[in-house]
Order: sequence, then C-alpha cells, then structure tokens
Amino acid sequence: MEIIKTPLEGVLQILPKVWEDSRGYFFESFRKDLLEQAGINEHWVQENQSFSKAGTVRGLHFQKGNYAQAKLVRVISGKVLDVVLDLRLNSPTFGNVYSVVLDTKLHNVLYIPRGFAHGFSVLEDAVFSYKCSNYYHKESEGGILWNDKDLQIDWKISDPTLSERDKCWPTWEAFLKQIPQGI
Repeated sequence: MEIIKTPLEGVLQILPKVWEDSRGYFFESFRKDLLEQAGINEHWVQENQSFSKAGTVRGLHFQKGNYAQAKLVRVISGKVLDVVLDLRLNSPTFGNVYSVVLDTKLHNVLYIPRGFAHGFSVLEDAVFSYKCSNYYHKESEGGILWNDKDLQIDWKISDPTLSERDKCWPTWEAFLKQIPQGI
C-alpha cells in the first residue's frame, strides 16, 4: 500500500498493491494497521454506497460540530472526480480545493479528515463507497454551492445532473459569513 500526501494537510491518496493474473485481481481495500502507520487513526462507524450515472455531481457536503466526519472514499466501479474543500479555520490551506480521479482501474482511495467539504462528479457510471468516522446527523449537515465561481472547481462535466438540495447550498462568500457559528 502506497500513501501519497496531497497539497492539503491530512488528505491522503492511498494506492493499494494489486495482484493481477489471468483470473482477475485481488487487493486489500482496507487495512487498519497500515492506515494507522500513516497516521489515520479513525474508528469507522458507518459505510455508505451509492450508484450515480455519468454526468452527476454530488456535493459539496459536510457535517458540523460533534457530527463532523472523516471519510475513506473509493469507487467500486466506474470513475469519479473526487473534490475536497478545506474548511478548517486554522489550516494554512483553508479555502483551498483538491481534486483527484478515483478510478476502478487504479483502485485508489482518498482519506478525508474532519473539517472538509466533499463532493464528486461522475465521469463514468460509478458505484461509490465511503467509510465514515461518525454517524450521519441530518441537523448537522451543511453544504456549499458546487459551482461557486470563487472556488473555481473544474468538475469536468459541462451540464451536470444535480439534486435540488445541491442547487441551493450557500455560496462560499455566504458560508464565510456563517463561520463564527462553527462547522
């Protein structure tokens, strides 16, 4: 397993060792001991899976306060552009965005610590899986408008399919005005 640091402190890309032969492939998709050696000491309490059609954008979502979540995300099939936005006030990369393609051919995984907004665009029909370090709590959910011009995120999709909720999140500027209330 190879652990790659990203430009956002704490966000890590994980590349598992894959064994392939004429029958197919095998890899360890989760190894607690190796993640702990890389500094990922989470107690995973919930795992979610979604299917999304190509052209879909989901996000940018986060959980606030006591319900903040770290996530371990990957695609089981397909390809997505995974996007994270640093919401940690004391972080030197506060407000910065990082994106990476998660691809079933690479089997890569992204670790997202607490304090980030998360979303993804679906480049090929995809089954998306993610472990969470905290339970979902509807009253603690938040979001930021996916296509806010200040964030300059290239989602790699020109006319995405979105949920009504994702069309209505506050802009980055409006979010910044809410920060004293805490995330």
